[in-house]
Amino acid sequence: MDIDGLKTFVAIAELGGFTRAGARLRRSQPAISRRLGLLEQELGAPLFDRLRGRARLTEAGRAFRPHAEAALAALKDGQEAVRDLQSGLSGSLSLALVGTLADTHIVDTLRRFRRRARGVRLELRTASSAEVTDLVRRGEVMLGLRYFFADGADLVTHAAGAEAMLVVAAAGHALAGRRVRNVKALRGERWIGFPPVRNERDSSGHLLARQLVRAGLDDAEVTLIDSLTAQKRLAQAGFGLALVPESSVRDELRQVCSSRWTCRRCERSTRSPPSTAATAISARPRRHCWRC
Repeated sequence: MDIDGLKTFVAIAELGGFTRAGARLRRSQPAISRRLGLLEQELGAPLFDRLRGRARLTEAGRAFRPHAEAALAALKDGQEAVRDLQSGLSGSLSLALVGTLADTHIVDTLRRFRRRARGVRLELRTASSAEVTDLVRRGEVMLGLRYFFADGADLVTHAAGAEAMLVVAAAGHALAGRRVRNVKALRGERWIGFPPVRNERDSSGHLLARQLVRAGLDDAEVTLIDSLTAQKRLAQAGFGLALVPESSVRDELRQVCSSRWTCRRCERSTRSPPSTAATAISARPRRHCWRC
């Protein structure tokens, strides 16, 4: 099967049109059509419905796409392996991760990896969880680190760790810093969350929706915001509660205003400085101060 035909097919699928695919591959539209025609002839089925100004994948095209992307990714890996061997390097590793994961133990793990494997070229880039999956699927990166498991039989997914999710609110919220023993205390609260991602049942948006249903708060009003930073800022400003990964609000929680108490580790009586930062609504009592 012709590699150029696979590249043409994937480009049309990603860009949604023959003209845009031709521009990416620096080929004329007739050349693009000819390459695709040969591929369709070999497969014995049309891969696109030709519509005015765009192309839409047929059922056969949708079935063929992940295999074409995997084949191109394997070819790219092979080319890089040969290049690295010729240049004297022992290899390269490209990794896409969600930006907020850079504030977790994962960064320490990557630092240790670089020290132990100095001959490996580590290439990093950040993206959203859905984008990380797409980058891996298209072969643009070898590995991806994201929140929650990704759906798809064409992907191999392993759990790399676990992280607590916190409900956060503005520092002046009536429940800020308190242990919520009864979810009825959250009734009537407005929430801020991610839009549910289609075909990803474990996305942050679906997680919030499931938790609200389990708590009997399925009638709660949810403002959909597609940026974690924006969610935190809106929660800080009192626009609602947000369910976020603990690492994403670590800095804010270090500054949170709290009552005076004694740390069980250092036996130090402490009071955090006043702040407008988001405050955790704790599901359990805090056992030690942020200095520990």
